[in-house]
Amino acid sequence: MASTSAAEPDPDAAARKRYEGLLTVRTRAIKGKGAWYWAHLEPMLLNNAVKLKCSLCDSLFSASNPSRTASEHLKRGACPNFNHSSLPSPSPISTVLSHSHSNNGRKRTSTSTSNSPNQDHSVQHLVLSGGKDDLCALAVFEDSVKKLKSPRNLSHVAPPELTKDQVNSAVELLADWFYESCGSVPLSALEHPKFQSFLTQLGLPVTLLRREIYGSRLDDRFGLAKAESETRMRDAMFFQVGCDGWKGEDGVVKFIVNLPNGTSVFNKVVFGGGGGVVSSKYAEEILWELVSGVCGSDVQRCVGVVADRFKGKALRNLEVQNHWMVNVACQVQGFMGLIKDFSIGLPLFSVVTENCLKVANFINTESQVRSSFLRYRMQELECAGLVRVPSPKCHVLKDFAASVFPMLEDILSCAAVIQMVVLEDTFKVACMEDPLAREVAGIVQSEGFWNELEAVYSLVKLIRGVVQDIGAERPLIGRCLPLWEEVRTKVVKEWCVKYSVAEAPVVEILEKRFRKNYHPAWSAAFILDPLYLVKDASGKYLPPFNCLTREQEKDVDKLLTRLASREEAHVVLMELMKWRSEGLDPLYAQAVQMKQRDPVTGKMKVANPLSSRLVWETCLSEFKSLGKLAVRLIFLHGTSSGFKSNCSFIRKISANKHSRVSLERALKVVYIAAHAKLERRDFSNEEEKEAELLAREGSDDGMLAEVFADAPLL
Repeated sequence: MASTSAAEPDPDAAARKRYEGLLTVRTRAIKGKGAWYWAHLEPMLLNNAVKLKCSLCDSLFSASNPSRTASEHLKRGACPNFNHSSLPSPSPISTVLSHSHSNNGRKRTSTSTSNSPNQDHSVQHLVLSGGKDDLCALAVFEDSVKKLKSPRNLSHVAPPELTKDQVNSAVELLADWFYESCGSVPLSALEHPKFQSFLTQLGLPVTLLRREIYGSRLDDRFGLAKAESETRMRDAMFFQVGCDGWKGEDGVVKFIVNLPNGTSVFNKVVFGGGGGVVSSKYAEEILWELVSGVCGSDVQRCVGVVADRFKGKALRNLEVQNHWMVNVACQVQGFMGLIKDFSIGLPLFSVVTENCLKVANFINTESQVRSSFLRYRMQELECAGLVRVPSPKCHVLKDFAASVFPMLEDILSCAAVIQMVVLEDTFKVACMEDPLAREVAGIVQSEGFWNELEAVYSLVKLIRGVVQDIGAERPLIGRCLPLWEEVRTKVVKEWCVKYSVAEAPVVEILEKRFRKNYHPAWSAAFILDPLYLVKDASGKYLPPFNCLTREQEKDVDKLLTRLASREEAHVVLMELMKWRSEGLDPLYAQAVQMKQRDPVTGKMKVANPLSSRLVWETCLSEFKSLGKLAVRLIFLHGTSSGFKSNCSFIRKISANKHSRVSLERALKVVYIAAHAKLERRDFSNEEEKEAELLAREGSDDGMLAEVFADAPLL
């Protein structure tokens, strides 16, 4: 038994021997004494199995037949990165020519010698009239001879033959992908040789594809999307206009129409000029032009406007001129303005900013300190890079969220690294000679600095989190009052207490921004929306008037009186009193307020978001006059942020807006992309999503490599 087992070959040793043999062959080939393909195929020993790895695309193959692998993967075009012009010429023709030169006057050449696998096929001494460039042409010619000689042995698979309907369907899907990517995939990609090779492999036509996608097909797709949007707007009894981008640097303002059924449709894009140069009068004209264009003569179908700018002038003027309109400011801009208010109004922000700038600039500019910081950051956090600092051109306090917050984030995340740098001997020596180094060391080693930094960082992060939730959830205006109250509680009752910050200046800043952003419609929608009814001791579900201040109660009466016709104003107030005392049937109220967990976010959300409006239109028919106003109020959105457009594509549009043809095509693409995004309720930004995917931790590359290492080869 022992002798038998000893005679059995060791699979590990066999694999090792095979691996070493291939390494030897590859080494000789690279030196010019072997097959050309070894320059691109690298032997690897993975889990006691020998594999060949393509150095051009990192694909793995069996090592049983390297020649066949090279032929199928490299020569036949399977490798996307292989350049056929780089093919060397170890072919029979070149071999014959090489032998004819080397044998000179010999009359016979041994066949067995020429066919030996160890024969040196190097063509270093082959002389052609075109020089070394002829070797590539010779290899291609050789390949043609092989195809003619033995066509049945070729492994090349012809592209599939598709029917006309299949081709049209495939091109339509491809075109939709280009349109809906809205510039993320450049138009030039259609003519990229690799992409065209890919389409050819699938059996799709590549000739005139660019003209096909950006010609009549674009017009048809745009016409279809526009017709669908216009049909939806016509079918809706009323709507709200949302405009976003007045504050954007690119000067592109996007207009959407919010419908009562919870959906939104894209309307148009307007180039506003950017940089805050647009006048409120111009904005007012643009808004009214849009309202008239959608409504025709029945302008009262437009309940109001939500915009990221011009609340004090353009929106207010439209309300004064049209009593039925409710024009509100975007909540995203309101809370971003709150960060600006805190950065200017709280001395804590300026102190932290000044200290962080000193620390960051000293780390980034002092060579020895910088090298130590980079070394420790890579060692401790496994990431490189200096501390991000604001641009010298920006106003750090007015643009705190965008310019200063990243610096705070870097310093806070690198707290341990910075402490290690300060404790180095080289830094201690610098402190003896440089007063700035001593000051930085004092800041970093002060516990108060880190507490203040954490306080500012946590407050900004809290508000930014609210902004992010608003962008994702797009709350209605009935949610505005509770939202501000939640933020007020978190900031005053929790943040101030945790970081020992005086409440009085914080409350003053909060109230000032609240009053600046507040609209009476917030209170009215909060009272009229059955979602916010409160159960009292008797079991009734009543509107939460006790959550309003006396002034806000008056706001509700004034707003409803303004929105109603002169004949119905007193009836509306009487019905409001009845609504206040009777409320809604408990069964219907519970159904409206029923919640379920969102499978994506994990948060509890309203199960039937349209039920608030539907209850007024079906179950509360006795409130005839008040009900007409309630359904027009409670559906209004509190934010103007709709779909996120591709910034780079928008910039290209701005650059080409003086070219009529290119501008028309670009705007059609934007319309189609926006229509598709709003259709699937996708309010994400492609560029931000891509950055998030690239930055995601825990890459699965290692796991995938293990999975594919022993995967069967097709």
